[in-house]
Amino acid sequence: MPAFQDTLACRTRGTDTYEITREVAELVRRSGIRTGVASVFCPHTSCSLVLMENADPSARHDLQAWLDRLVPAHDRHFTHTLEGPDDMPSHIKMALTRSSETIPVHEGRLRLGTWQGLFLWEHRQAPHARELIVTVIGD
Repeated sequence: MPAFQDTLACRTRGTDTYEITREVAELVRRSGIRTGVASVFCPHTSCSLVLMENADPSARHDLQAWLDRLVPAHDRHFTHTLEGPDDMPSHIKMALTRSSETIPVHEGRLRLGTWQGLFLWEHRQAPHARELIVTVIGD
């Protein structure tokens, strides 16, 4: 079964969701695979991936606000704070969310729902250079 793999570089400006649907779709197109799956893996411990509504940004803002309430910065119980007050919260947020997403590929395109988009979810406050691994497998 043919496989294709490439990396996707993403620069973040701090805590937020960054849509990467187009970039992943372009890698799927370049793969030449018509039917199969695309796997996106995030090899970082302070950001994650999320499939989320891409039409109304308020849905992502609400999700971010909810997770911030669940895992607040400056929690006095955290001991892993070497890189600042968002250090441990970013690791917990990553552990509670996803490091990879698998999306069906049909007729050479990502088969997402009408309002779905794929996002890199940066949990750190400072800008970061992130790298994602995209693997497409199929025929």
